[in-house]
Amino acid sequence: MTTALDRPPEEATEDTSFARGLRVFLTIADRGEIRADELSTLLDTPLSTIYRYLRTLTEFGFVERQGSGYRLGSRLHVIGAGPAVSAEELIRAAEPVLGNLTEVTGETAFISRRIGVAAVCLAQVASPQALRVVLEPGQAGPLHIGAVGEVLLAFAPEEVQDAALADVPGGSAVHQALARVASEALATDTGDTFIGVTTVAVPIMRADGIVAAICVAAPGERAGRRWQARTRGALRRAASEIEASLGSPPHE
Repeated sequence: MTTALDRPPEEATEDTSFARGLRVFLTIADRGEIRADELSTLLDTPLSTIYRYLRTLTEFGFVERQGSGYRLGSRLHVIGAGPAVSAEELIRAAEPVLGNLTEVTGETAFISRRIGVAAVCLAQVASPQALRVVLEPGQAGPLHIGAVGEVLLAFAPEEVQDAALADVPGGSAVHQALARVASEALATDTGDTFIGVTTVAVPIMRADGIVAAICVAAPGERAGRRWQARTRGALRRAASEIEASLGSPPHE
């Protein structure tokens, strides 16, 4: 996760080429298979630009041609996106909940999902305070880092965990930490990953597995024990609300 503590979200990361390419990739992951012209229409992007992104994604093995369309590359099928809930569904279900979370906690709330071995932010509602954490939609980070990644990885299939931790030193210790996260259905990062930032995250579950992680992030100076306790409760309620809207029973 990349954070910004000194500027509002509208002044943060612009609509970069990386972000546009990532949106192409996420749309393919959501739709399963899609034609280039459909991508162009959905993303309101010139077809020539879409083909340029597709060529790069294909070269790296992230997508592959299938007849007249494109789908996730074979290297990602083993570590695919998980339960079939589209980013559009998640964003639609999460937006009002994120707004309420920000109002209750006073801090930035966001939802992320796993794509392959990356944690990708889908949507955020930024804190109204001048000093705030910013996580832009489309930003991606490794699964083994931070509360968000830990939640997504703790509930991921074993082959995903192995792939995500293949080159991480001390993998056995990380596996133990993930087991604790899974048992508690909660992860908290008090600045170990991002100095000065505290993040609390919980999973959003369905019968077929984890679909996302919902999180709140705050400057560490405002994230004391009382705030963390209040935020944990608010996040669990938020996760249950999103699960219910997706047709899953809430957490017990």
